[in-house]
Amino acid sequence: MAGLNVSIAFLFLVVGVCQALRRLSKRLLSPGTYGCLARELAGSLELCTSCLELRMLVEIGPWGGGFGPDVALTLLFLLFVVHGASFDGASANPTVSLQEFLLFESNLAATAAKLLAQGAGTGMGWAVTKLYWSWELTHFHLIQNLIASECSSSIHTSLHHAAFVEGTCSFLFHLVLLKLRRSHQMYWVPVLAATVTFLTYTARPFTGAFFNPALATVATFHCSGNSFWDYVQVYWLGPLAGMLAALLLYQGNIPRLFKKNLLYSQKSKYRIPKARVAAHMEHDEPRRKRKGEKSSSEPHA
Repeated sequence: MAGLNVSIAFLFLVVGVCQALRRLSKRLLSPGTYGCLARELAGSLELCTSCLELRMLVEIGPWGGGFGPDVALTLLFLLFVVHGASFDGASANPTVSLQEFLLFESNLAATAAKLLAQGAGTGMGWAVTKLYWSWELTHFHLIQNLIASECSSSIHTSLHHAAFVEGTCSFLFHLVLLKLRRSHQMYWVPVLAATVTFLTYTARPFTGAFFNPALATVATFHCSGNSFWDYVQVYWLGPLAGMLAALLLYQGNIPRLFKKNLLYSQKSKYRIPKARVAAHMEHDEPRRKRKGEKSSSEPHA
């Protein structure tokens, strides 16, 4: 268990460093620069390093450490709770940033800056994790370095099925995110963490369950077994299609692309009962008659 304790300490060290980076950049940078660049970079760095370390524990832990996937899933849930509480509004996910753009919550320049920061953050996270593994502080990292050159694809099913799995995970993730985005942080953080944990447990045997294009790019695109275009279809286009489907189902339209609601009729939020309208008209009818008689009795010029 000593190796597991080292990994847990590394995970929380990363969270602490990224939180310090957020606080420092929030003081030094303008709100716009912080929101579009620094916050997303720190969140992506934190998410990438955490997920790569957890992925290593899931792959090596059962036969190299004697613990099952339940330990890694528990850590995943706890980490996403910590991420949700500390990300300060960052998504660290390109499809979430695109969703905000399609909902008019972010303009084109801000969205492009977020995507750039997410790419840079995940790249830094991959480099930091590889450096940490090279120190071989535990036997997990020693084994990881030995098998790193034989990295194989995370796609363990047909290409179309893999794209469907990633798209479905993204669809459910974004649907929950849309439903809870106006809720208090105390409610949406554990629900979203539980959703991510469940989707990871269900879809991991098929695709690795990334449903995050930036994270999947650094984690599996360099592995042999599939072409670059195969990875693009599964890990980029699949989550993008899932996000669009969730947005269309939730909103009935995609505001940035078209305003017509295709699924739901636009009804007034406040409806007046018919009986009340009829009574109101009957009450006003004598008043209108008296007014008409009075106007007809007045002399005309």
